[in-house]
Amino acid sequence: MFDLSLPVQPTSRTHGFTHGLQNAASDPSLPFALTLSRHTAAALMSAETAAAVLDRFATLAEAMRGAIRHAEEVAPDAAPQLLAILDRDDRLVLAGAACDGAVAWCHPVMSAAEARAVVSEASQLRAQAGRAADWSETDQAQRLRHHADLLDARLVDPLWRAFVARALQIAA
Repeated sequence: MFDLSLPVQPTSRTHGFTHGLQNAASDPSLPFALTLSRHTAAALMSAETAAAVLDRFATLAEAMRGAIRHAEEVAPDAAPQLLAILDRDDRLVLAGAACDGAVAWCHPVMSAAEARAVVSEASQLRAQAGRAADWSETDQAQRLRHHADLLDARLVDPLWRAFVARALQIAA
């Protein structure tokens, strides 16, 4: 479970990264799921806010490499995509923003107090985004919501916090 062969380096696209549920459906026993957040207006209105599983992996290192391969396939002018790695119990292990062929991993909070502060700040940003949307400042509202999502991405499950923080140190 804690098999982590880091540092994680970007890999070539010849490893056969599979999009969609094709590989995920073939072996749901793999412990790490790479997911793509569906925080679009249409998804929120239709109550489809659950993350889409892109692929499943045996180790965290493989899931991180899979996220990097996914980021390499994102169009250069596309908006950043929020990727998350979940464990078999759907606990957040690691998250980051994928754009320009790379993933900017969000460092996990390290304490309950830090988690409360992050939740508070994200809530304030979403409130500001709502006010910006009311004033027809859609670009500003979108930036504020994205920043709040990145803060939420730091809310790694307490079980994984120390391990993931160390994994990110090794990967750097």
